[in-house]
Amino acid sequence: MSKKFHVTLKKSTIGCSKDQIATVTAIGLRKINKSVEVADNPANRGQLFKVQHLLDIKVVK
Repeated sequence: MSKKFHVTLKKSTIGCSKDQIATVTAIGLRKINKSVEVADNPANRGQLFKVQHLLDIKVVK
């Protein structure tokens, strides 16, 4: 069974760079306190690392 990440947007993207806003949107987050589950792979890990200061990330097994 592969791992997944439960990701919640905790801070606004106002004032962030355009590429960080695009990354948050690509993850699937639109509004504050909304959550999604993303697969654990190198591409998603890179996205999460880029905007980790805006997110709350938990590992789901």
